[in-house]
This record gives sequence, structure tokens and C-alpha cells, in this order.
Amino acid sequence: MKITDMNWMQVEAHVKKDGRAVVPVGSTEQHGYLSLCVDAILAERVAVEAAEPLGVPVFPVLSYGITPYFRAYPGSVSLRLDTYTRIVADILESLAGGGFTRILFVNGHGGNTPGGSILQEWMNEHPGVAVKWHNWWNAPRTAAAVAAIDPLASHASWMENFPWTRLDGVKLPDETKPMIDLGRMRLRDAAGVREMLGDGNFGGAYYKADQQMLPMWRAGVEETREALEGPWS
Repeated sequence: MKITDMNWMQVEAHVKKDGRAVVPVGSTEQHGYLSLCVDAILAERVAVEAAEPLGVPVFPVLSYGITPYFRAYPGSVSLRLDTYTRIVADILESLAGGGFTRILFVNGHGGNTPGGSILQEWMNEHPGVAVKWHNWWNAPRTAAAVAAIDPLASHASWMENFPWTRLDGVKLPDETKPMIDLGRMRLRDAAGVREMLGDGNFGGAYYKADQQMLPMWRAGVEETREALEGPWS
């Protein structure tokens, strides 16, 4: 269930029975021909589908993340690392203050991973509250499902192309783009990254049939649900 469908009194009653909560985190950044909000859309959707059978509330997705390399692409928004870690800490303080004791961050953007580095430090200062950081797209079974479909997969390629991330009226290329050299990309500034990437895809086919994508999505939902189920200690 979504927090947007609850009031504070319902939340107060809920945490007395179940201290779990889910916070999806993503980004707003270029994804080639797909929505700028791919990472936010996927993180929130996988979180909601995973949490629904368990009756665990899902908070609104944090749609901004750490993505300085894409700042030359219009529409991309990047937070500084210290800003992001402060936001994560503030969210945790608020949820813990409201009675939540088991908090799962479902991350949809690789650049956000440093935000999870503060969790252990935060938990040391807040005994009794457990926090997990789950990168849903590269959890073991999800990553295996991607590899089984096509090992050539990356940012803005077919593995992020779902009915809920593609855009009406936008035609996708039929080609398979060669993989870029990530090592070289990381040495460039934002303008250099755009020059190197062109349309923004890191490499691979631009789309696969929706039916082919289902095993990956199911694995992502199942592994996220398992992270939410525990163990928590």
C-alpha cells in the first residue's frame, strides 16, 4: 500500500503492528529515448508490487539522485553527495521518529549507491532500528535474468524499457549499439560524456519484446519482497 493512500492516524495504528516501511529512490536523468524518470518509475513500481502482498507501506519515491555525469543533457538533475546523504539521513530520522523500525530503501539508480554507505553509521546511533539498501536491478536473480535474456544490457538499453518507462510517439532504433568504454567515460566531464554517448544509451539493443522482459521483472519484484520479509537481525 502507498502512504499516499493513508492518513497519519492509520500509520500510527499500523506501526504498532508492523514496523516495516519501504522508501524507493531513483533519479531524474537522461535515459536516451526513454523517460527521464526511468529510475524513479522502476524503483517505485517494483517497491509497490513487492510490498503489496505484505501490507507494508511504500513512501513516495525520491526522484532526484547523484548523476553529475549527465548534467549536459537537458532535464537531468543531480544532487551533491553531501546533499544526498543528508536527505537519506533526514528521511531515516523522520521514519524512526514516527515509529518505523525496519526500513528498506529500494534503489533504482547506480549513482545513488554512496547514499547507502551511511546506513551502518546511522544504525549505530539509533539502536533498535534496522535499515537495508537494495539495488533491485542487480540483485542476484534479477541480474541472472537479465543475462539470460541478453548479456549486452546497460543504461538506457532494453533492460530499462518497459511499457511504463517508454514514451508515446517516440520511435526506438532497431540497431544494437556497441558498448561504450565506461572507464574512459568516467574520466570525462559532463560535456565530454554527452559527446561520447550521443543519444545516452551505454550499449545494447534498445528494446525487447515485453514477454521477454517478464522473467526479469518477476525476479526483481520477488527479490525485493524477500529483502522486505527479512531477516532483519
